[in-house]
Amino acid sequence: MARPRTFDEEGALDAAMRTFWEKGYEATSTQDLCDATGLGRSSIYNTFKSKRHLFERVLARYIDSMTAAQLAVLEDTRLSAADRLRTLFAMVVDGETVHRTGGRGLGCLTVNTTVELVARDPQAAEMLERDTRRRLTALRGVLEEGQRDGSITSPRDAGALAHFVNAAIGGMRISSQGGADRAVLESIAEITLDALAG
Repeated sequence: MARPRTFDEEGALDAAMRTFWEKGYEATSTQDLCDATGLGRSSIYNTFKSKRHLFERVLARYIDSMTAAQLAVLEDTRLSAADRLRTLFAMVVDGETVHRTGGRGLGCLTVNTTVELVARDPQAAEMLERDTRRRLTALRGVLEEGQRDGSITSPRDAGALAHFVNAAIGGMRISSQGGADRAVLESIAEITLDALAG
């Protein structure tokens, strides 16, 4: 009979997520994960099999929570399309302001993973590509709706605009990692929104 686990697996995943988010995959050691989760090496390997498997669980958890939050905003039909995008940008700015260490933002785990691993890790690339498609589809739908209701006045193709908005958000997250403060991030958001209205 297997012994029951005597720790909070969800809490361990969250602690591991924060560690990978702060350090990146390669720079995170097994000891870092032990320190963060309070688990011994044997517990980590017995539960999560490997650092790699733990990272995949963490990345999937992060993607699910972040994308669900963004989609909830983008699908909130009580707001105009432009207001949904404004709310999304405010969420990004708030997130980058809250998640800071040493005056710098942590960025986004998906953006960080894209930069660190995608070129040489097909599985991570597939997870991130699937997530990007979901977000681009939602953005495109909101932008098309905004073009119909007049709250988005740019005549450009909604799919191209979705890529533009997605790139602006990624750029904001990287800028935050470089030390950009709230005022700078808010300015980037406003300029992006102005471009959609012009």
